[in-house]
This record gives sequence, C-alpha cells and structure tokens, in this order.
Amino acid sequence: MPENFDYIIIGAGSAGCILANRLSESGKYSICLIEAGPSDYNPFIHIPAGFIKTLYNPKVNWMYKAEPSYWTANRSIDVPRGKTLGGSSSINGHIYNRGQRMDYDSWAQKGNNGWGYFDVLPYFKRCEQRIGYGDDTFRGREGGLQVTDLNYQHPLCDAFIAGAGELGIPINNDYNGAVQEGISYVQRTTYKRRRVSTARAFLNPAKSRPNLEIKTNTLVCRVVVENKKALGVELKGKGNQSDKNYISANREVIISAGAINSPHLLQLSGIGSSELLKSIGVEVIHELGGVGENLRDHYAPRFCGRVKNISTINEQSKGLAMVGEVVKYFLGGKSILNLSPSMVYGFWHSNPDLKTNDLQFVFAPASYKLGNHGLLADHPGFTVAAWQHRPESKGWVRARSADPIEKPLIQPNYLSEEIDRKVTVAAMKLSRKLMQSNALKPFFDGEEYPGAEVQSDDELLDAARHWGSTTYHVMGTCRMGPASDPTAVVDDTLKVRGIESLRVIDASIMPSMLSANLNAGTMMIAEKGADLILGKTPPEPIMLAQ
Repeated sequence: MPENFDYIIIGAGSAGCILANRLSESGKYSICLIEAGPSDYNPFIHIPAGFIKTLYNPKVNWMYKAEPSYWTANRSIDVPRGKTLGGSSSINGHIYNRGQRMDYDSWAQKGNNGWGYFDVLPYFKRCEQRIGYGDDTFRGREGGLQVTDLNYQHPLCDAFIAGAGELGIPINNDYNGAVQEGISYVQRTTYKRRRVSTARAFLNPAKSRPNLEIKTNTLVCRVVVENKKALGVELKGKGNQSDKNYISANREVIISAGAINSPHLLQLSGIGSSELLKSIGVEVIHELGGVGENLRDHYAPRFCGRVKNISTINEQSKGLAMVGEVVKYFLGGKSILNLSPSMVYGFWHSNPDLKTNDLQFVFAPASYKLGNHGLLADHPGFTVAAWQHRPESKGWVRARSADPIEKPLIQPNYLSEEIDRKVTVAAMKLSRKLMQSNALKPFFDGEEYPGAEVQSDDELLDAARHWGSTTYHVMGTCRMGPASDPTAVVDDTLKVRGIESLRVIDASIMPSMLSANLNAGTMMIAEKGADLILGKTPPEPIMLAQ
C-alpha cells in the first residue's frame, strides 16, 4: 500500500520549512515534507562566511547555469539554488530585506486580493524575531526567525557610509521599517555566530511532532494528476531507477521547490505549455502557458577598488591571519567568519525625478578575482555593487526532457529591455561616485575594475555585459494573477489554475520583482500560504495612525 498523508510539501526550503511547521502544529493533519537534498549537516551552512563554500558545493547546491545570451556576452552565468534542508536560506548571504511598500501594493493592484503591503505586514511580523532597533508597528519580536544587526564594523564601511552622505543619501537605521531609502549596515538572519535558516528557525522545532515526516535525498519525479485533481506524487525509486514510489495526498499537494524547480516539476507533471510538453514527450494534462515564463532576476555589475593604508578581508582570510580569525570565531570574538558577503546596504535613485528608490547598492571591504566571485583577491580591495530594483527583462525555465534528473533550461534574458540597460548604467555611475567620495580618499588606491578608462555609457554597458552577474534573486515563474491574466499560473489563494488540490507556494508566485533580496518575501508568502491552506481568517491589515 502507498504511503498516505493529508498534505505533501515538495521542497524543504525557505517556504517549505515554514509550511511544515504551520500545517503540523495543530496535530490535526499528517504532513510529508520531501527534500531532494540532504540534511543540513554541512558545517559551512551554519558558519556565516561559509556561504562562499556552499555556492560551489553540489552536495547542497543544484549548481544550475543560465543559458548564454547577447547581454551577458554569451557567458553562462551560475544560478545557485539550495539543495538541503532550509533550501536557499541555507546557502544565501543571510540578508533580511523585505522591499518597499509599493512592491506589494502593486501586487494587489494587479488583481491579487489580500496581497497589499498592509495585508502582508502581519505575516512579516509573525515570522520575525527582530533583535535590535525597529518600530514595532513594522517589526516582529516573537517569531521564529532571528534578525540581527551586523556587529562587525570596519573603517572602510564607515567611510563608505560617510561618502554616501556626501551624495545626499541619508542614514536609515531600519530599511525594513517605514521607509527603505537610505544607507546602513545590513540586517541579517544570523544569531550567536550561526546562520538562521528556515530549517533551524521553523523545521527543527517541529521535527519531533509525530504527524510530520521528513524525507531527505528524495526526488519527486512528478505530481500525479487525474481528472484535473492532484492525488499525490511519484518519487524516484532506489536501486532500479525505473522503479517509482508513490505517496498519496488526502487534501493537497504543495509545491515549494523554488523559482527553478517548481515550474520544472509542473512541466514534468504535464502542466504547462502544450507545445513544450509535446516536444519533450510529456503527456499534456493541463494547458497552462505561463508555467516557467516571467523569470526575472537582479543583475549586478560590480566595481572593485584597490585599497591602501588599511587592512581588508582579503588579507585577513589568508595564512596565519586566517588562523587567528578562526580562533576568534570559536572563542566568540568578532571574526570575519561571522560576516555576510555584503556589510553595507543602500537604496537610492537612478535619477532625481523618481519619488521612490529604484536602485540597491552594497559594499564590502573585500574584493574578488575578476570573473570569480568565490575567490578573494590577493591584494587589499573593496567592492561596490549596484543594481536595478525592478527589472522589466523577462526570461523562462523549460524542461529539456521528460527525465526528472536532467536539469532544465534557464534563460533570464538579462538586460534585454532598454529601460534595464539605462538604469544599470545609472547604477554603475552611482557605484563610481561612491568609490570616489572624499571620505574614502585616504584608502582608495584606484579603480581596478572596470577601470578608469571605461567612461562612456556604451563602455559601461559593455563592461556590464562582460562582467555583470546574478544577485541570486530568481522569481516569478509560476506567477500569481487574476483569471484575466493569461500568464498567471496560480490565483491569489496560490492554487494552480485549473487543477484541484494543488498549490505553489514560494518565490515563483511573485507577480513582479521586489525591491529586495527575496528570502524575506518568500517566508512571508509561506506564512500567508499556510493560513490560506488551513482556511484561517487573515489578520486585520495593519494601518498607520493618521
């Protein structure tokens, strides 16, 4: 007899771990959480600076690559995705960034009822345990996810912040509060020298519940659909690869596999563009042309400067200096092992006429070898990166074949829209101004990349083509929208259109890009999604006092 559960959740990532916790906490329902990767035992997951190792580890990372394109100079850019308990929250840069009020209001304006900013704010607060400064109107204090301030200040970071002030960019001590615009040190999902993934924050407290079963190292081949209703899932068998195991769902199947794997699984299950499905030999169960479309990502050209008169992370990470940092970390001191890839975050405008910021920029007192974001340079350096918040360029994710082992085709189509190219050039000009501020002059020893000789808009854009890269924020491939939207895959209750008992709950449902890293928004979606599944009355929208 096949195993049977009330709910099956596919993917134990940023959304799946929260769903497993919320759906199992009453004890009324049986839950099966299925993860293709292993448990999160790898020590580099938990050491904050270990992200640089997990980005290139196929044991915990799907190691996807995007297809080449003209605007990436025919390069194949990495698309890291977490493949372990906690998913991408176990390998990301642990930045907590919700985005702007207008991001969510635009979702509601597109016809997605209940997804405006003040509708979703209670779910952000429910999830979060903010440790540090913040207005409690906007910040949560009792949730499972600890959000802390960076406790490692560096003179270069202080100078960078002061230099931003020269350009009129104000200090904002809480970019997750009332207003995003401004600059500050980062807020992070780390606590007591350890990463706080969704596995640690939400799954670990639920693991002992008898109604929750967690299957790791288990690949879902397809969702089984009959008469337009999801009945369960088919798993890759052990030993003989032609064997399949089946698990049935009494109530719902929930796909939370992320912006790459969720549309891929729908396609393998016969849900998607009939033209695509027929071309790869998959039976068409339900025509839904938007599956895998609307892929968007933030694309960032990085500027690197040489440094003088001060030490940077580059030197601290080598030889005996690194030994000292390891000792300090394990003794509880301040150490570079407790750092995020970016230490300062800022939000500003590509032109002064804009009323809301459309750029995000970051700073770190470290630099990488050209073309390799996983290898620190041998000399003192720092990095400034800036990118467009809300890109218009759209790509896609498409199954290559009916084989679930074969990786899908991924094409983000970076910079394919002219507005994206214009804003990216403006972002690069801002990066250069920030590098050349008076406050940084005592430490700035010249622009290493893209180089002082690169000046015109065309030259800057060419540099972006050749050396820009992802910021790891893929989304939108199962977008949420009303029935009038032909590209919508799910409705505003996150149900797959035309299929009963099947939902998608993760970053793939985002209708448009957030002005932010996506982990915070994904966790909010999971919190709200759990209420939708359980039929709970949503919390009253939070309204500001007049």
